[in-house]
Amino acid sequence: MKTVITQSHEEASVLIADMVSNIIQANKNACLGLATGESMELIYAALVKLFNGGKVSFSSVTTVNLDEYVGLPLSHPQSYREYMNRNFFDHTDIDRANTYVPMGMEPEDQAHRDFQTFLEAHPRDFQLLGVGTNGHIGFNEPGRFFESNSHIVTLNDQTRRDNSRFFSSLDEVPKYAVTMGMGDIMKASRIVMLVHGANKVKAVRELFTHRQVVPEVPCTILKLHRDATVVLTEELVELAELKRQGSFAKSVGSLQ
Repeated sequence: MKTVITQSHEEASVLIADMVSNIIQANKNACLGLATGESMELIYAALVKLFNGGKVSFSSVTTVNLDEYVGLPLSHPQSYREYMNRNFFDHTDIDRANTYVPMGMEPEDQAHRDFQTFLEAHPRDFQLLGVGTNGHIGFNEPGRFFESNSHIVTLNDQTRRDNSRFFSSLDEVPKYAVTMGMGDIMKASRIVMLVHGANKVKAVRELFTHRQVVPEVPCTILKLHRDATVVLTEELVELAELKRQGSFAKSVGSLQ
């Protein structure tokens, strides 16, 4: 697992967008695994800027998102399909037929079965990740074991509280989601996890200080991937006291 330390969230977002652009330029038919959330918005803004500047085309790209709430209509402002439309799809030449966001309105058994079928038919060249305050990736919450394949998950109370800022009240936050499993995530050829925000200090500290891969801190599974990079700011490194603890075996300042 490699580490990239940047001076700002904006710098981190541009670095990741540039890397995605390079992947597409090397393979115009690339399959990209995408993520949602506040941390990702500047990445999509940077990708749209590259598209508007003629630096990249998404016309032949396939995308698949990590997860979706169960029970939210596609048109709901907080559905991840609507998030992707608003932040990315509406502003580029991507073919909507080549974009997949799990169907949270389908019957639960069908939702994760259809999702798994798509994942198995579309190997990802790249997977973008964020991380929750409790260390979850996708919606794989802390637990006693890892789920390998796509599944319906009961959202952790902490996750629902964290996401309640996007809804009128905690009661409106869905209690369930459909998500890629850990095995699905790890099948991507390359993984980049962007960590942003002071509320991620605990998750970052546990990621870098745990010697083992533990389901109680889901993001620790990235230690086992052959090409995984964690991108975070110098400020977050300081807040988590990672340098003082000698937690970095190697840190680099760019994404190649």
